[in-house]
Amino acid sequence: MPENRDPVVHLDRQFWIVTAVLAVLALISILWWVWAPITSIMPEAVDKAQQIDALFRFLAASGTALFIFVCGYIVYFSLAFRRHAGTPDDAVGIQIHDNNKLETWWTIVPTVFVVIMAIFSLRIWYGIEVAPNNTLVVEAIGHQWYYTFRYPNVNGEISEMHLPLGQPVTLHVTSSDVIHSFWIPAMRLKADMVPGLINTFEFTPTRPGKYEIICTEFCGTLHGEMHSGTTQNPAYVYIDQPATYAAWYARTERQQIHASNAIAAPVSPNQLKLNGGDPKAGAKLFAAKCSACHAIGPFDQRIVGPGLRGVLNDPAHPQLVDGDKATPENVAKILENGFKGSIGQMPNQAANGLSNKDIVNLVAYLKTLK
Repeated sequence: MPENRDPVVHLDRQFWIVTAVLAVLALISILWWVWAPITSIMPEAVDKAQQIDALFRFLAASGTALFIFVCGYIVYFSLAFRRHAGTPDDAVGIQIHDNNKLETWWTIVPTVFVVIMAIFSLRIWYGIEVAPNNTLVVEAIGHQWYYTFRYPNVNGEISEMHLPLGQPVTLHVTSSDVIHSFWIPAMRLKADMVPGLINTFEFTPTRPGKYEIICTEFCGTLHGEMHSGTTQNPAYVYIDQPATYAAWYARTERQQIHASNAIAAPVSPNQLKLNGGDPKAGAKLFAAKCSACHAIGPFDQRIVGPGLRGVLNDPAHPQLVDGDKATPENVAKILENGFKGSIGQMPNQAANGLSNKDIVNLVAYLKTLK
């Protein structure tokens, strides 16, 4: 018995009318996302926020337009090619396959879209993650269920963050207990706070004000209380005018004078007296702060970073990871500023909790590794 098949159909006027309607709806959705009043809900408090908003608008506009076309065609085809009364029970629907032109286009268009999105995203990510020199370094620490902050030359941990308007900031985030997440909606910046790991933001505050911090990673029974203004976590972020910030910093430095655990203010390696270090103290520091990532072995004996035996004594030793010649001054510069490259990230002086004397002692110890 011959098989019953639906007759071949072609794209008719009705299809093109539906396509035109969907195109208009998609265009309206794109225009909406281009002009959506995002900043009226969440102001842009730092320079990176505008870039992240642009990426969000791009993804939302393209995603909404695609959603409209996909859902619209599903509804249209469900109605246009539904089973009609009187259709034989063994009828086979329309068979469409081997459309090379269609398959080529639905490969090319998504590929181009993904490449554009990747370039767009990576440019923003690079600007957030890679910090320039001469920034204010602040550390945010997550606890169950509150945040504390550390500043150069301010003893101990304090309960609120202040940032000066217009001053580039490097913000390191970590945790003292479990995994938290640090999110400031007005800054559009968010990163996990992981014990033993340091994540970094780089940004410049551009809008004075008081802004909320929210934990977005479930971290225990009072996770819901870990946002600004609660009893558990009263901390806010304040972006101050430079004079206001300077007054707050001086006042806080005085108030914390008897606390311990200060972060040392960075000093240029050229200003450090690198010849007065204690190698024994440097060896203890290396074991405590460096041995998790660096072996006392050949350069290619990597853990995370390269091996450091002979780094300052072997004429055949390659250049440092930042491309500079292996000299005590250049090693001290990396210890101060940190480094981020293809093999990982080395935290800077503030994030590692190193004093200027610690850097001198570490350099003295590295000189003994022959």
